Amino acid sequence: MVPRSVTDGRAPRLVATDLDGTLLHSDGTVTARTRAVLVELDALGVPVVFTTGRPVRWMEELWADVGGHGLAICSNGGIVYDVAERRVRDFSAVPREVGMELAEMVRAAVPGTTFAVEHTSGWASEHAFPRHPDDVDTLRQGTWESIWTDDVVKVLAVHRDLDPEDFWRQVEAAVGTLVTTTWSSAFALVEMSAAGVTKATTLATVAAEMGLGPLDVVAFGDMPNDLPMLAWAGTSYAMANAHASVRDLADHLAPANDDDGVAVVLADLFSLSR
Repeated sequence: MVPRSVTDGRAPRLVATDLDGTLLHSDGTVTARTRAVLVELDALGVPVVFTTGRPVRWMEELWADVGGHGLAICSNGGIVYDVAERRVRDFSAVPREVGMELAEMVRAAVPGTTFAVEHTSGWASEHAFPRHPDDVDTLRQGTWESIWTDDVVKVLAVHRDLDPEDFWRQVEAAVGTLVTTTWSSAFALVEMSAAGVTKATTLATVAAEMGLGPLDVVAFGDMPNDLPMLAWAGTSYAMANAHASVRDLADHLAPANDDDGVAVVLADLFSLSR
């Protein structure tokens, strides 16, 4: 089968999709309908790259759905993961000195902020940082200086009292271009990657390795951390449940995640049986 063209007379040759709020239902599952579409795309030789803010440790149950290409982008572009070999292939580290400086800046600008770090094989936090129930057994806690490692790919900053977008704006104003800031949560959690690292920059690298450029890519997302990827891709879809900024930016609107929106669009684009 040959998919119909979606941009500039070209057919999509790579699918990039966010997970939470996009490919996954609100309960975090991949439905049978979506799984069937992913299997058909794999049979057609069309790679589907998961591009997520999730850390690698939250991905294990989803690897079977990636397909034969065997790559996923985690931690908002901080990690490229080789699924077949179950290893981190590449990562973009936040330098220790940057971490120390950004924490000082944010604490001064937004008192009450606490921090955690995601690294290539786990995470660690300050004692006051809220614990995620799925990570209680793996979490290491300590002072900001003591939890830092050479493979930190994402810094997490949280505030218990502020609105999520307001908190992000204050943090972004405080750190400037020292790091890349974004947010994708329903509570006040800001995610920071190494300067210049986004889902888009890492996806561009992965696509180039396949001999592909932005016009070959169709991308799906729902939250502000997806904006660079949607802007980069030749064709972009915001989910019906997406944040307003994402709906404003994207080329098209897909049905909501709980209506299997990604699967619906892909079945149409590629004239699939489902």
